[in-house]
Amino acid sequence: MTTNFLILMSDQHTPAAYGAYGNEVVHTPNLDGLASAGTVFDAAYCNSPICVPSRASMATGRYVHETANYDNASPYLGTEAPSWGHRAEAAGITATTIGKLHYRAVEDATGFSDQRVPLHVRGGVGDLFHALRDRQPPAVQLRHAVQDVRAEESDYSVFDRTVAQEASRWLHDAAGSDKSWLCKVSFVTPHYPFLVPEEFLDLYDADSLPVPTRGAVDEWNRHPAVDIYRAACGLDVPLSDQETKDAIRAYYGLVSFMDAQVGIVLDALRDSGQLDNTIVLYVSDHGELLGTDGLWFKGTMGEMSVRIPMVLSGPGIPTGVCSTPASLVDVFPTVIDVLDLPANDADSTLPGRSLRELATARERVDRAVFSEYHSANSHSGLFMIRLRNWKYIYCVGFPEQLYDLDADPTESHDLAATPEFSEILAECKKAMFEICDPEAVDTEVRISQDQRVEAYGGVAKVLEKPLMVYSPTSGV
Repeated sequence: MTTNFLILMSDQHTPAAYGAYGNEVVHTPNLDGLASAGTVFDAAYCNSPICVPSRASMATGRYVHETANYDNASPYLGTEAPSWGHRAEAAGITATTIGKLHYRAVEDATGFSDQRVPLHVRGGVGDLFHALRDRQPPAVQLRHAVQDVRAEESDYSVFDRTVAQEASRWLHDAAGSDKSWLCKVSFVTPHYPFLVPEEFLDLYDADSLPVPTRGAVDEWNRHPAVDIYRAACGLDVPLSDQETKDAIRAYYGLVSFMDAQVGIVLDALRDSGQLDNTIVLYVSDHGELLGTDGLWFKGTMGEMSVRIPMVLSGPGIPTGVCSTPASLVDVFPTVIDVLDLPANDADSTLPGRSLRELATARERVDRAVFSEYHSANSHSGLFMIRLRNWKYIYCVGFPEQLYDLDADPTESHDLAATPEFSEILAECKKAMFEICDPEAVDTEVRISQDQRVEAYGGVAKVLEKPLMVYSPTSGV
């Protein structure tokens, strides 16, 4: 029997709002069912906590500094490095995508020739506001987006309903094939806007939801890079308690809405008789800060921003929790493994591992995973290593950070300056510098961003258009 691979992807879903990750309030029955039948990766991360770079890393299996997809105005073209779509198509398997890709354009040779209901960056350029960095004025529209909570349909909910229905049709049509297939279904929720279909918003009482970690001003993380992010988003003045509660309610509503769309796709997989020979992977491109330290969106190396849900289910996949660190660059070797694609010389240079191999390993694999950020609301590069229970953050120009996530999962106690942890600090730093030199990468990024801003017409020209809170579904 042939094996198929279905990849389900959401946008901006933190595992803190997922039942299988321990949240007993959020309604995610379809995602919970997927998790109960497979492996939950509880130390999974994106390779950059912003949409375009994260999705480029997932497609290519390469880190952002390797492909130069640094920000939301440097979308994947297909020429930076081959995608797993290229590899599948070379083996005679079409990589079908349904929904958001966030590359440059449909016409580019990204390896995904069968794109249905695609969403790419605006105008083939994206948002150069992300390349301004320390020249960026406060993006107060981000604050306003958190405050704008309404019970109504949006372009995003309409888009995701369309994606789910198209995926359902595609799966039923694919049932007649005797060849393995590869399909990625990608939703845009629970990303902003906080416009939520009423039936899903009504699932929650704003006063009964979990409150943010360190939500009070006197509890905030005051690391300089975090303060810069906070001010850049217009969040240095805290939201009111009611605004925070309403925004969390809206986010939970969008998570449940997205879960319902996932359910439509999984029902189609089951009803078409393909459940027993299909591996299913669920991931998100990054998390959501959800009020932690008074912050929203993503773009920091905090767990709520950079950690993602990752669930693998299907034939031969054990049930349970995998504590081995994993990341989105692991998707590329997973595609090769699941579909048994021919190997090539470049595979040995990929930083990722097959998630199926990690899931079936009896013990935690000792490996480091890596993330980096070079986009809006930051003045310099942020770099992160997760190694066993340790999380190390290197902020160019600012103090480094170290957290023991087993003892301190909310990252409340920075151990970087504590002498007794100097050896583990050095080990984590060494692991990071084996991947890249953060200072050198930061310099390369700034050169690229300055060149692109100048080519567009300069800072003033870029600022004629405000920062996009979310990409329009029309692509223009």
